[in-house]
Amino acid sequence: MSSRLCTKQLLRGLSRNPSSRLVLSQVATQTRHFATPVPPVTQDAAGSKGPTAIVFLNMGGPSKTDEVGNFLSRLFSDGDLIPLGRLQGYLGPLLSKRRTPMIQKQYAAIGGGSPIRKWSEFQSAEMCKILDKISPETAPHKPYVAFRYADPLTEDMYQQLFSDGFGNGKGGRAVAFTQYPQYSCSTTGSSLNELWKWRQRLEGKRVDEAGEGTITWSVIDRWPAHAGLVEAFAQNIEAKLAEYPASRRRDVVLLFSAHSLPMSVVNRGDPYPAEVAATVYAVMQRLKFSNPYRLCWQSQVGPSAWLGPQTATTVEQYVAKGQKDLVLIPIAFTSDHIETLYELDHEVIGESGHTETIKRADSLNGSPVFIEALADIAKAHLGSREACSRQMTLRCPSCKSERCTETKKFFAGQQANL
Repeated sequence: MSSRLCTKQLLRGLSRNPSSRLVLSQVATQTRHFATPVPPVTQDAAGSKGPTAIVFLNMGGPSKTDEVGNFLSRLFSDGDLIPLGRLQGYLGPLLSKRRTPMIQKQYAAIGGGSPIRKWSEFQSAEMCKILDKISPETAPHKPYVAFRYADPLTEDMYQQLFSDGFGNGKGGRAVAFTQYPQYSCSTTGSSLNELWKWRQRLEGKRVDEAGEGTITWSVIDRWPAHAGLVEAFAQNIEAKLAEYPASRRRDVVLLFSAHSLPMSVVNRGDPYPAEVAATVYAVMQRLKFSNPYRLCWQSQVGPSAWLGPQTATTVEQYVAKGQKDLVLIPIAFTSDHIETLYELDHEVIGESGHTETIKRADSLNGSPVFIEALADIAKAHLGSREACSRQMTLRCPSCKSERCTETKKFFAGQQANL
């Protein structure tokens, strides 16, 4: 989260260096291959609005340990997420180089790399198969993945669109589909800013000259309470609760965990906390409020104030009170990555001393219910003929980012082309 700011695992140790504390309070989280290749497409199918590119947006993660260095280098070089001013070009590479060996060990501990790319490509491909059936008028649907800091990068995805017959004078429709159900300026906002940047660089001149033949973009920018998402979470929770004896099951405490945000971001007006809470409440409604529950926040780093309570502290305090039956639910993530597999599994649960009673609900990963939900969301969006939600066009009250302004203007302006 969120933002999905860089986890404490990625940056632990920086807080010991006073010169790095400013960096820590700003950092947000989450290799050069494309998503599953797709055949070239044409834009002149009679009676059809297709083909349609469906682009999954996410922060990404290194798929192999030897990709960690590049991942961190891109992360620390991003002035929007880690503002280092005139020292950006010097401090960014320095910090990433210093952190790489430790982070490589942590990725090695979860299998040698992040599975987020594998799951993103699987989810997008399977969703497009369903979408071809339920929305034939916009078929064929072509799956793409665009990561912010790891391969496949946004610029590479855009070049792949060109290679597959979109843009470059041929036009075509593409949907940017955020894989953060709850909107934050540090996650969805950052990914959309990057998409807008590369669109301007690669197609902007053509727009200035003629305005024809470019890709028409629309955005699915949030979906925190979609019924299919809620059902997928609920089913995974029920499956985990079933592992407890019936006599204790109703007293298990559900701890929904989402990536935290610095309070400076929250106070700027970021909608993320409210949208995460909306997801949690919708899931509990589906469960008929069967268990007591709380929402907590993980991955706080640095000395500044963050949204709390922290997940690790919450677990420790409940255990101290005698409540040892706990289920952690990663409510803001749609697949496993380092924050579930390392932070929650290895650190929070593994170091709790109660691994038999403290459990984690499975991530959504390959859940058929979840993938069907993605297809349903995409179908509704394509049928709405809306470029983006009304909520996306509203800037945070304290936002001062000009790039954010231009990005929102661009995507809202695509309405005329739909």
